[in-house]
Parts: sequence; C-alpha cells; structure tokens
Amino acid sequence: MPDLVDTHAHLDDDSFDADRPLMFERAATAGVRRWIVPATDRGNWEAIERLCKSREGVFPAYGLHPLWTASHADAHLEELPSWLDGHAAVAVGEIGLDFYVEGLDAARQREVFERQLRVAKEHDLPVIVHARRAFEETIHTLRRVGGLRGVIHSYSGSEEQARQLFDLGFHIGIGGPVTYDRAQRIRRVVASMPLERLLLETDSPDQPCAHHRGERNEPAFMVDVLETVAALRSTTIDEIAGTTTRNAEALFSLGD
Repeated sequence: MPDLVDTHAHLDDDSFDADRPLMFERAATAGVRRWIVPATDRGNWEAIERLCKSREGVFPAYGLHPLWTASHADAHLEELPSWLDGHAAVAVGEIGLDFYVEGLDAARQREVFERQLRVAKEHDLPVIVHARRAFEETIHTLRRVGGLRGVIHSYSGSEEQARQLFDLGFHIGIGGPVTYDRAQRIRRVVASMPLERLLLETDSPDQPCAHHRGERNEPAFMVDVLETVAALRSTTIDEIAGTTTRNAEALFSLGD
C-alpha cells in the first residue's frame, strides 16, 4: 500500500501535547506518513511552522478560519501575503464560510474569505475550504473569483454541488463522517464521484470515525475512512490509497 496522506489534521492542537510523538508513530504504522496541518487564526501560524519543521512529512497551510472571524483583524489579512512569501506553505487554509454556527458575522466572513482566495490566487496556491450550510455561496464565490484550485474539506453537500465543484477543478475531502451508516448523502457522493477528485482526511482531533465514536480523533484512524470508501466503491483499498495519495501529491505539490 502506498503511503497515505492525511490532507487535513490540526496536529498543533493542544490535545496532542501529551502524546504527539506516539500519535505520529501510530499513524506511520497505519500507513499514514504525510500530513497537512491547516491554520485557524493568526495566533497559531508560528506553532504550525515549528511543528512542520520538527518532523519530516508534515506540511503547513496558513489562513484564517471562519469560526474565528471575530478575532481576524485587518492586519492579519494584510500580513498573510508577506507571511506566505517568507514561509513555505502547501496551501492557504483553513478558510471559508460557516452559516451553521450562530453569532458569526456573515458579512465579515465573506470579506475575509474572498480576500484570502485572492491571496491564494496571487501566490498560485491551492485553498483548503471550510463550508458549512454555505455550499451555494461558496461555489458562487469560487466561480466569481476564478482561477482557483483546492479542496472543500469534510464535504457534506449534495451530488449536484459536488459536480459543480469538480467542474471548477476542486477536490472534496472525506473523513470520519462517511463511516457512519446514517451518512447516506455523502456515501452516495463518494460511491459515484470521479476518484481523481477525492482526498482523504481526518480533521483530527475532531470528527472521529464510527469505530472511535467519542474519542479524540487522530491520523491513524484514517484507515477506517479508506476501508469505507473502498467498500462503497466496490474496489480495493490499494486503488483508493494509491489514487488519493497521487491526488494529494498533485494538488499540494508534495513531490516538489
């Protein structure tokens, strides 16, 4: 089996402070040997950089997450381009829109999202997008800005919305939710979508698989996602592993 890439894991989270080296060992034993760590706000860019420099195979993405909209100052947006100029990154992320959580400023989310999309376009970097109850607007914004590539992580939209994203050149990231029997909509998407548009992820420490319900999620558990996807598509885990790894390498330029 080729090495797997966890394309979305918040491994700088303090829930890993007590056992981070062991977490990496468990992941490597399971075949997950490369990880993309997206930022959430300006406050963790340095921590992510340190983590990625401390271990081979860990790659950073820098951005401002919609759930932390209230803390994103204009100065942070203005700093992002220069930070990317001076600090290697495989993507701009995690960015996006979240209309599920109450109390978030929708207008400010839109401004922060679009400004970061334009930074990614200027730097020729893919984007890692969070979209929750915001798929139509997210698709519209990606289409309007144009010239973008990336992934909608933890995808939960419809088959038609997925097709629109594929037409824009985007991938979708699939993690723990697909392992639950009740997740029929996303299972239908995964069963029929073009395999070349699929990425695997965990969103660690959040969104654990069905077999680890209630536990802290970690990259080693991505094997459950791999096995579920292979079963849904009536194919082998080798095919899913090989193709999704190549997809991640191409999108995030991991071979460079």
